[in-house]
Amino acid sequence: MCALDLSKVKSRLAALQNTSGKSNHLWKPTPGKNTIRIVPYSHQPENPFVELQFHYGMNGKTYISPSSFGRPDPIVEFSNKLKKSGDKEEWKTGRKLEPKMRTYVPILVRGSESEGVKFWGMGKQVYQELLSICADPDYGDITDLKVGRDVVVEFKTAEETGKSFPETTIRVKPNQTIAFDPTDKALLEKVKNQKNVTEIWPELSYDELATVMDTWLNASETVEGDPATHTEEPTTAGADDVEVAAAAAPKSATLKAAVKAPTAKAIADEFNDLFNA
Repeated sequence: MCALDLSKVKSRLAALQNTSGKSNHLWKPTPGKNTIRIVPYSHQPENPFVELQFHYGMNGKTYISPSSFGRPDPIVEFSNKLKKSGDKEEWKTGRKLEPKMRTYVPILVRGSESEGVKFWGMGKQVYQELLSICADPDYGDITDLKVGRDVVVEFKTAEETGKSFPETTIRVKPNQTIAFDPTDKALLEKVKNQKNVTEIWPELSYDELATVMDTWLNASETVEGDPATHTEEPTTAGADDVEVAAAAAPKSATLKAAVKAPTAKAIADEFNDLFNA
């Protein structure tokens, strides 16, 4: 009889606990208008936006791609190989295997500030519009703790839009406001001690992800996954919200051009100056 491998048991338990806690850290807009405030990301003070790559719908689950961190991904490697084969069907499969980008940003939800920092995951369109707004000197730094701006996120369901998909629009408020009450020390600590967003999804090893891919390729039918592993994000790219930005801004904004956030030291000084911490 094989002895119980406690290390594997502990690893699996940690993964399940991590997954079940996703809802405590992620935010999705509810139908109607939601007001949020983007705050500086404590783990990346110079830029609050975190671009991550995901494999959706692999055996009914979602997996973060190691390519998010510049590491080899067997699924990406196989995808590239198929796209170079010259075969049309293999090219289609290769495209299907490409990871999809989703961008996260730390926020405070107005009316629920006591819950601390959440992470809002957005698709490409809203991300581009927010970058364009950040790049516009007329708006200034909307993430500034003292003179930033709130953002109204309006979400409409597919039933409301009369289409086959929901719709998200954004509007930056004109008034510059403080992010939160500087006398609220509990909230200050939550903003300072943010969770690292990359820790929300456990990264599989190269070999583990290769096994996932093999299972997906060889499965005769879709394997139902643990609901907790994919309830927070769409399981396919097509399930993503169609997002429309209310602000008219150029689509050509790049991350380098848009991010004009202060340095890590400046952010730290801002915290200290504002909250006397």
